[in-house]
Amino acid sequence: MNLVLDVGNSLLKIALFEKSELIQKFKFSENYKRNIEDLMLNYKVTHSIISNVGRIDDSIINILKESTNLLLVSNQLKIPFKNLYKSKNTLGQDRLALVSAAAFNFPKENVLIIDVGSCITYDFKNNNNEYLGGGISPGISMRFKSLNTFTSNLPLIDFDSIYQLIGNNTKNSITSGVVNGTISEINGIIQQYREEFKNIRIILTGGDSNFLLKRIKNTIFADRNFLLIGLNKLLEDNS
Repeated sequence: MNLVLDVGNSLLKIALFEKSELIQKFKFSENYKRNIEDLMLNYKVTHSIISNVGRIDDSIINILKESTNLLLVSNQLKIPFKNLYKSKNTLGQDRLALVSAAAFNFPKENVLIIDVGSCITYDFKNNNNEYLGGGISPGISMRFKSLNTFTSNLPLIDFDSIYQLIGNNTKNSITSGVVNGTISEINGIIQQYREEFKNIRIILTGGDSNFLLKRIKNTIFADRNFLLIGLNKLLEDNS
């Protein structure tokens, strides 16, 4: 059984795979070590992989090294696409996994992967299986936090998915600006890609993908597990 760990900026996401089949998913915001130890006791894990864009304690890596064949995501892995990114050493491990998933599943298609989490990342792979790059912008929660952090009087808003175009108080105005701004950004960037490349498959993934899916005008394939699937594919290919 494969154990896949996606260490993000705010959460640890874990998935268990039996070969290519997703068996179980978990999310943790704390007690990473204890939670992983419990999983190792309850499941027969033989291989593991870690994608880390946040922080992870060395003790967790040591546990997995001792108990499994551990693979750390890096640009040294065998990947299923040609990487044309100029600064390969700075390419996020999560983005590497997302493009790998696109290359495994849609090798002969133009694919734009949009991951909406703490940040919004855009990654484009062409129909020659070449990764060209993409973009990074603040995610929804980061936009709320930045307005509170970098101003003197704007409050921190707890986003509850209810918003309108015209905000009739400060809370509603902030929510309108953040949510409608995010939706307009995503729609606008998709449109720019469609103008430059034909027949693009758009994939939406990440924690805010369910909320945004119905609010984006373009035809989109949504899969919240896309990154986890990509990590498992990398693990299978490099084991």
